[in-house]
Amino acid sequence: MIITEMETWWVSRGQELFDAKRTGSSKMDWDVIVVRLTADNGIQGVATCLAARSGQVTEGYLLDNIAPVVLGRSPHDRESIWHEFWTIDRHLTFFPVYLPGPIDVALWDMASREAGLPLYKFIGAYRESLPVYASGNFHATVQDYVDEAKHYRDRGIHAYKAHPPGPVDVDREVHRRLREELGADQVLMTDPVAEYTLDQAIRVGRELEQLDYRWFEEPFRDFELYKYQELCRVLDIPVAATETTRGAHWGVAQTIAQRAADIVRADVSWKAGITGTLKIAHMAEGFGLNCELHTTTMNYMDVVNLHVSCAIRNCEYFEYFVPEENYQLPMRGSLPIDDQGIIHVPQGPGIGAELDWALIESQCRSYTRQVWSDGVVLRHQ
Repeated sequence: MIITEMETWWVSRGQELFDAKRTGSSKMDWDVIVVRLTADNGIQGVATCLAARSGQVTEGYLLDNIAPVVLGRSPHDRESIWHEFWTIDRHLTFFPVYLPGPIDVALWDMASREAGLPLYKFIGAYRESLPVYASGNFHATVQDYVDEAKHYRDRGIHAYKAHPPGPVDVDREVHRRLREELGADQVLMTDPVAEYTLDQAIRVGRELEQLDYRWFEEPFRDFELYKYQELCRVLDIPVAATETTRGAHWGVAQTIAQRAADIVRADVSWKAGITGTLKIAHMAEGFGLNCELHTTTMNYMDVVNLHVSCAIRNCEYFEYFVPEENYQLPMRGSLPIDDQGIIHVPQGPGIGAELDWALIESQCRSYTRQVWSDGVVLRHQ
């Protein structure tokens, strides 16, 4: 099985999902690029790529740097291809953190489709479902967080993670109100995506311990390892980190070695695909740590996260980014969550989720097809 074709569709979303505080002066369209690989035996693999700031950047990397690596190769050479991407990254390519992981996903999709197995069984199944937590975006008022958490609780989802908007005193009020309004039975986490000082994070963390929060995530940028190390040392509540750490398992290993996280984070978009995420999860397991998978902000790729979560033991929850319709593009249908707040892994071959190809065509800003023939790559636009 040799990959002979790579197609890309730049799909326009037509809306921004962050407020001005987080977009700054740079427009953030949150577009998606669909990638489809086709082999000489007709087997295909599909993934979606983040294109939130610039679809041109994502498209350019795919066409100029990624296609020459995968075309003419076997999808069974995933490990070799994965390491070649790191080699060219080191030598002046400098991939964005969300590339080239989706290509690794498409390769796994091809191989599991060829085997006729659901992806999680092709990897090696551990389970078929796990509980979800609703994970909201940033909101304008404290009441917005309370209302959102109650809405998803009423849908049977009894875990909620807030992304409080800052500054720190507002975040603390969000934390207190959520516990007061949701009661003792609701599982709560917080991820302020913050730039706290160390003293602020310690005060917040101690309050979260009193409020019985499950974990405290990303109070600093991921590279502030000294602050994370000190926070983990003085707090009892688990501290979650490494969501944006570069370098796949090599990068996360530095955090673990310095005892700068109690829970590590990974996902198939930002951590170099399924291959990178599995390396991180298995490494964390060896140190007795959970690897809680982070939303890719794309439902289709979150289904891939689900497959990986069902192929490892050290992951407790599925992150359900809400409202779901904001992140559905371009997947067809909803995530398979039942009325008890449990998500069930698809049982069809490969990823087992479908894309809305009519929508992709209607909202396509750019389409490119590259074909490998007798050692030559031909590009058609």
